Amino acid sequence: MEIVNRKAGFDYAILETIEAGIVLAGCEVKSIRANNASIKESYARAKGPEIYLVNMYIAPYFQGNIHNPPETRERKLLLKRGEINKLLGKIQQKKLYLVPLKVYLKKNRYVKVLLGLGKPKKLYDKKEKQKQRDIDREIRRDFKAGV
Repeated sequence: MEIVNRKAGFDYAILETIEAGIVLAGCEVKSIRANNASIKESYARAKGPEIYLVNMYIAPYFQGNIHNPPETRERKLLLKRGEINKLLGKIQQKKLYLVPLKVYLKKNRYVKVLLGLGKPKKLYDKKEKQKQRDIDREIRRDFKAGV
């Protein structure tokens, strides 16, 4: 089970990654195990001395009760104080962003989030990457056809 943010690599130049735990309710973990979550529109932000994951969608567990938490609530990330201070320093000093890259199970038990410390790409960088991808696709197609 792995939930990947494919758009993050296109929108951001990822400089560094860090693994963090996430505080979840029991029915949220079951829903993630069933692959009913999305991190497409989510981001991480500092709120006081802690870091929270904002806008992560976890569908309500179909066998849950009426006390299911809201789908897109803020979820606290579990990081050590030194890691938080290091990340906050880089975010404030270098104008970087914390972007969730993927959510996965570790040892088939713990839900972890892989955060990327990234710099937003400019529009011309995105277009250049897309152009290079199209050229590579054409070369592979011609090579396969034997031209």
